[in-house]
Amino acid sequence: MKTVLINEPFQIAVTDTEKPVPKEGEALLKVLYGGICGADVASYTGNQPFTTYPRIPGHEFSAQIISIPENDRGLKPGDIITANPYFNCGGCYSCKRGFVNCCTDNQTMGVQRDGAFREYITMPVERIYEGKGLSAKELALVEPFTISYHALHRAAVNEGDNVLVVGAGPIGLFALIAAKAQGAKVYVADILQGRLEKALHFGADGVINSKDSDIVEETKKITGGNGFDVCVEACGQSVTFLSCIDCAAFAGKIILIGNGKKETTFLHSILIKKELNVYGSRNSYPSDFKAVIDLIASGKVNVMDMVSDVYPIARADEAFKILAANDGSLAKVLIEIGTPEDL
Repeated sequence: MKTVLINEPFQIAVTDTEKPVPKEGEALLKVLYGGICGADVASYTGNQPFTTYPRIPGHEFSAQIISIPENDRGLKPGDIITANPYFNCGGCYSCKRGFVNCCTDNQTMGVQRDGAFREYITMPVERIYEGKGLSAKELALVEPFTISYHALHRAAVNEGDNVLVVGAGPIGLFALIAAKAQGAKVYVADILQGRLEKALHFGADGVINSKDSDIVEETKKITGGNGFDVCVEACGQSVTFLSCIDCAAFAGKIILIGNGKKETTFLHSILIKKELNVYGSRNSYPSDFKAVIDLIASGKVNVMDMVSDVYPIARADEAFKILAANDGSLAKVLIEIGTPEDL
């Protein structure tokens, strides 16, 4: 079968590997589409500290069930589905308390273990989610949507809240969509005008070009000097985290989704003075997958507008190179890995 393989940083190829054989309790899946995540690009460029090589990337995907054990969830051969790519140990303190998303030995497909960018994979039945009639492309967007959905629900964003999303990449845009779905009023800040225009397309109540204007002063104008009830940091940069602290209202909330790679220095007494609630957010729960699938299936959001381009698997190397040099104009890029079979 065709398989995308990163042999070492900047060395990616489509190669032939053996078709997997499912173990007890596993389904055999034919992968249809895969979304290239920032973590995949980091593996490609050598900036992902948890990746070892060679590595098959990919944890955002849709697939068709080829074979599956008898189950009580109604899943059957031919179904178009998606799946949870975060493998938790089940025995650590986090897992025992139900926080499976932040297992201390978490293994995410495409990072700590091989991913889905290959024609066939096997998957434990309990990790598979019914597609509920969504297209294969839509289902490939479910996992990145769950990242933002989980974060917004973790901080209990409420109807009527004034929310600022800092960073209008795919995760920031999904945070915008999730917050709007909860009835919040949402503003988006970024340094790239093209991304801000996409944020407006997805329903942002307003945008801030933080390259051309002072984000704190703009916050004062928008909120009447009060600050935002919730600030979502979706860049992973020190300066954007500090902006969230400055822009948050007293007794406000800050949600960190962006995965920072640099230290941030600040006077922590500002957190005390403003009595800020700071939430880290990692991965998502099985319930988030189900909720996001239901939300997309309801027709209330159109996630397909998130897709900038689709590449065939034979041109996967080109897709990775383009994303590694992305100037911000690209949102989600999908790889078409296979087509459904007649079962």
